[in-house]
Amino acid sequence: METQNKSYKIKLGIFVTLGILFLISIIFVIGSQQNLFSKEIKLTTKFKNASGLQVGSIVRFSGIAIGMVNNVEIINDSSVEVNLSIKDEIKEFIKKDSKASIGSEGVIGDKLLVISQGNPKSKSVEDGDVIKSFEPIEIDDILASVKVTAENAEVITSELAMLLTDVNEGEGTLGKLMNDEEMAKDLEKTMENLRKSSKGLEENMEAAKHNFLLRGYFRKKEREKKKALEKTQEEAEEKTTKK
Repeated sequence: METQNKSYKIKLGIFVTLGILFLISIIFVIGSQQNLFSKEIKLTTKFKNASGLQVGSIVRFSGIAIGMVNNVEIINDSSVEVNLSIKDEIKEFIKKDSKASIGSEGVIGDKLLVISQGNPKSKSVEDGDVIKSFEPIEIDDILASVKVTAENAEVITSELAMLLTDVNEGEGTLGKLMNDEEMAKDLEKTMENLRKSSKGLEENMEAAKHNFLLRGYFRKKEREKKKALEKTQEEAEEKTTKK
C-alpha cells in the first residue's frame, strides 16, 4: 500500500513539474513576442483615419516585427493618436524623419503599423518622440475608382460597337467611304492625279535646271550646298583633332 502511494506521489510530482515547465515556456514565448522581457521605448504618431488598426497590432520596420501598438485613441474629429512601443536596440535604425503608415497582412489580413526608413544622416528617435505618418489608402476608395473606370470602359465599348455597326451598314461619312464603290473610285482617281502631278513637277524641275536662263541660279545653289557640306566636314575634323 505504501509503495502504491509513493508511486502515485512521484507520478503526481512529475506531472505538476511538467505542467509548470510548460506554463513557463508559454509565458516566455508570449513575453518574447510581446517584448515583455526586453527594454523598449515609446513612440507616438497620428492619423486622420486609423483604418482598423487595433491595440496589439504588430509594428514592422524593414519587414521585421519590432514592437506593437499599445493604444489607439481619438483626439478629435480629424485626428487619431496611436501609441506604440519598439525594442530599444532598434531605435538607432529609426530616424526622426521616418514615417509611419498602416498596412495589412496580405490583401485582407490584419492591420499593422509600418515604419519607413529615414535619412541615414538624421538623428535616431528617442523615447517619447512623435513621428510623422502617411495616411492609409482606403479599400473603398480603390473599389470606387475601379468602378468608375469600369463604367467608363463600358460606355466606350458600347459607343465603339455602335460606330462599327454604322460603318458596316454604310451610315455616316466613314461608313459611306468604306461601302460606297463610286466614292472609293473617286478617291482612287484623286490619288492617281496627285501622283501624276508630283511626277510632272519633278520633270519640270529637272527641265528648269537645264534651261539656260535658270542654269546659273541652280549652279549657284549647288555651289552653296557644296560649300556648306565642306564647312561641316572641316568643323567635324577639327573637333576630332582636338579630342
